[in-house]
Amino acid sequence: MNASAFYDVLVIGGGASGLAAAVTAARAGKSACIVERDVACGLKLLATGNGRCNLSNESIDFQRYNHPAFVESVMGPQPEQELGSFFSSLGIMTTSEEGRLYPRSLRAESVRDALLNACNRLGITLICGANVVSAFKAPEGWALQIDRPARALKAKKHDDRKSELRSLRKALADTPRTNETLQAKAVIIATGGSPADIAKTFNLPLTPQHPVLCPVSASVFGDQTALKTLDGLRVRARLTLTRNHEELWHEDGEVLFRTFGISGVAAFNLSRRVQRGDTILLDVFPDLSKDELLDMLNQRVELLGGFSPRDPHWLDGMLAPQLSHVVCAAFEQCHPGSYDVIHLVSILKHFKLLVEGTTEERSAQVTRGGVPIESVSAPDLCVSNAAGAPLYICGEALDIDADCGGFNLAWAWISGIRAASSL
Repeated sequence: MNASAFYDVLVIGGGASGLAAAVTAARAGKSACIVERDVACGLKLLATGNGRCNLSNESIDFQRYNHPAFVESVMGPQPEQELGSFFSSLGIMTTSEEGRLYPRSLRAESVRDALLNACNRLGITLICGANVVSAFKAPEGWALQIDRPARALKAKKHDDRKSELRSLRKALADTPRTNETLQAKAVIIATGGSPADIAKTFNLPLTPQHPVLCPVSASVFGDQTALKTLDGLRVRARLTLTRNHEELWHEDGEVLFRTFGISGVAAFNLSRRVQRGDTILLDVFPDLSKDELLDMLNQRVELLGGFSPRDPHWLDGMLAPQLSHVVCAAFEQCHPGSYDVIHLVSILKHFKLLVEGTTEERSAQVTRGGVPIESVSAPDLCVSNAAGAPLYICGEALDIDADCGGFNLAWAWISGIRAASSL
């Protein structure tokens, strides 16, 4: 089989982990090539952190991952310092907000540009718009057959990146394709959250996949219509996930009510843990204990007169009007005939949502599942049954996911670095 090119390493996937792997390999003197399915590398980075790119977290908590012990064995004792050095080496200046690490520019494109500039300086080959058709063990490692555009993609000039990207993707669909064979001593799989085709190509097992970090579908005290009243309201709250009356997890943060349930970072983190039939308890006064809230309400009784669930205006200045109406309706449902503010405390500290599942999964930030962690060794992330033809897996292609806050990108960067460092 005649090869058009030979490399020390082929990286399949040009996202965060693939770019980190290729840069690390090239810095070690290895010839590297990235094979990317989309029209360009690093495009998903542009959407991270609402376009600001939440690079990492100032304090990486391994318990935020679905396989904490494995992640710790790969990341090592000081991942924050290692990532800081990596970003600095790329020329990326960072800043932090509430422990979350961002580029100082607060622009995701500056991170992508820094990575692509590094690829250019290091002579890394980028083959975009390409698919891996087959993979074979070769005398010196691997031979990969790919299909790629037969010529450079041409698209009309646009003033904004989104329009230009749409134009390039249309050009990719319309451009004739050609087959090519690439050879390499080693392969690193960095395909992100869609590794199914590559796993089949390399005969790897795959854990069933499903989206996580997405909104939670739920009803308020079993009443779905209450969410129409609350739609669009944001509150600061503590969310406690319970199952069979057992507390599983709690999360503080902003909650956005939607007609179907709740959204926002705190809800996204719970989405990784919820099951249909679970209960989420919202504490809309997380800074106050029950006794402190009760004292405050009793003072309010002295000031305004007795509480009545038929008068939501009694809660004016304390809650948003739409929340006051829903709280009063819940009070009447749970404590009919009562006017005791001690019951109001229980509503405000345990505002009950009945979980139906997750929703808007197409826009989920992360996919759970992928190649099982048992398929690779730690910390090098080498596939154990690939003797004689080194094969590594990094990033979201492995069954690793984490909460919001930069933890998923931190895993992508470091796992890519680990895989390439092991070549």
